[in-house]
Amino acid sequence: MTRIDDVARLAGVSTATVSRALRGLPTVTEATRLRVLDAATQLGYIASPSASRLAGGKTRAVAVVVPRITRWFFSTVVEAAEDALQEAGYDLLLYNLGGRENARQRMLHTAKLHQRVDALMLVATPLQPPDFAAISALEMPGVTVSSGTGVPGWPSVRIDDVAAARTATRHLLGLGHRRIAHISGNSADELAFTTHLDRRRGYREALVAAGLVPDPTLDVESDFTIGGGGRATRELLRRDPLPTAIFAACDEMALGAIAALRQAGLRVPADVSVIGVDDHDVARVVGLTTVAQPAAEQGRLAARTLLGPLSGAVRDTAAANVILPTRLVQRESTAPPRENG
Repeated sequence: MTRIDDVARLAGVSTATVSRALRGLPTVTEATRLRVLDAATQLGYIASPSASRLAGGKTRAVAVVVPRITRWFFSTVVEAAEDALQEAGYDLLLYNLGGRENARQRMLHTAKLHQRVDALMLVATPLQPPDFAAISALEMPGVTVSSGTGVPGWPSVRIDDVAAARTATRHLLGLGHRRIAHISGNSADELAFTTHLDRRRGYREALVAAGLVPDPTLDVESDFTIGGGGRATRELLRRDPLPTAIFAACDEMALGAIAALRQAGLRVPADVSVIGVDDHDVARVVGLTTVAQPAAEQGRLAARTLLGPLSGAVRDTAAANVILPTRLVQRESTAPPRENG
């Protein structure tokens, strides 16, 4: 069996140069690349991924860390990132923390990432002070996605969650709603990320700007799931008077809210309006009004942000921190409250 060092001897170059030439990297001159290709053809050599990685000192893999892969946003980001990475010849190594704090600690502190991957993408992954030292010790490129807590020296890709929540709440205010409830994330979650805090802040800011005092009894915490939205809505149904509208921190919560309202015999939006954030695939099916965020674009852009330094390019600091726009998508789940027509 022909080996990579056989090709290197025939071409008169190192095995690392053979690896780089066969991968088409720009650090190899055209003349050398052609010589390596000719040698490989003569010997009938087919590069194995493991040999190429060993010779080049690279894994050709990127670790992507998510709190829970079962959530729509995280799975959408991962799929888009994987597509972009595979186009560039990189594999994606997924670390699904499954909502467990010890999984995050094990991944960052004991997983020997420097031996497994060339770069790291953290998607809405909360970090503790010791984590920053562990990340710095990896000495590899990285990027954060949808994270309020950045990593020093790393680029980030996200939306403005405060602004998205303001947009959602202002939409309800513009329809005439004044008793607006909010379903937020669970602060007791082991891996509670900052998204729910930013969206709660935007909700409250919009109310205050409209001259309203936020009612803490209308701000209910739950899980970022359909079931969580349902449980929070059933809690809100105990309020007297009932809210005329609900702003859920994500579409999955909003879908749970709609189901719970209908189970209670209430009509959406005739009795209670509902709005979410995301533009989940199911949102258009059920007519959910939402503030759409470009989830897939965040994954693609984050992956492409990593590909520059992975290829040896100097990072463009002007494009280091990207905030992508959101937009209101009005559908059938919101309308003026009954007393306003």
